[in-house]
Amino acid sequence: MLQTGDLDLPPGFEGVRLREAGDAHAHACAIAGERGAGTFVWVSRYDLVEFAVVLEPEEPLAQARRGFFAGMNALADALAVHCPPERDVAFLWPDAVVFDRALIGGGRLGAPQGCREGEVPQWLVYSAMLRLTDLSYLEPGETPGATTLTGEGFEIVSAEAIMESFARHLMTAFDLWKDKGFRAVGEQYLQRLPKKLAAERRLIETNGDLLVSLPAAAKPDRHSLTSGLEACQWYDRTTRYPKTRFTLQDEAV
Repeated sequence: MLQTGDLDLPPGFEGVRLREAGDAHAHACAIAGERGAGTFVWVSRYDLVEFAVVLEPEEPLAQARRGFFAGMNALADALAVHCPPERDVAFLWPDAVVFDRALIGGGRLGAPQGCREGEVPQWLVYSAMLRLTDLSYLEPGETPGATTLTGEGFEIVSAEAIMESFARHLMTAFDLWKDKGFRAVGEQYLQRLPKKLAAERRLIETNGDLLVSLPAAAKPDRHSLTSGLEACQWYDRTTRYPKTRFTLQDEAV
């Protein structure tokens, strides 16, 4: 199953390539403690963009989960490079990636089992999966709310190009965090999270929760990052693919 990686990755990354049946997220979590930060596990397949990268945070788990937003920003930026003109990549809180109001994939976050909120985890794993090819093998009407990169006009882009671009944008995201603090990273994420109402204010707290408030509201609505990541709304755990049936609600969260 395991092969040596051959992506063109920036310095500090080490590629680990899996064959088509591999699971990038699970494999990265299994080897993270041994291989360390920058390990970039990816699956060689024609129908999906699937990869995972090992991170080594310096904060307790409760705050370190915010690295997930850096990963999501890097993923969206990588897609934006190859995106057809006048088309936007957006998020559905906290982990789904949507394109032209249809699900295209999403991100996940792994952590050592049993790590407590106040402990610094030895590692975290950010992983992502994007549906690359069309859904022509399914009957019309069987894929409500789902789309693909090729179906949305990403005609000439390869999975490898997206993954290589992601790695470069991930470095940029963490440089931004280091230079300007997490708030700058959080604001970039929120720019791609559609609002339900124009007047609402959004803030990502230090534990990664999303606070949404209106001027006349007594207190903001809280949306848990941990609960959202556990639900993994975009991912079909049975098929190990992004869901082919997905309802994109009007609200942001």
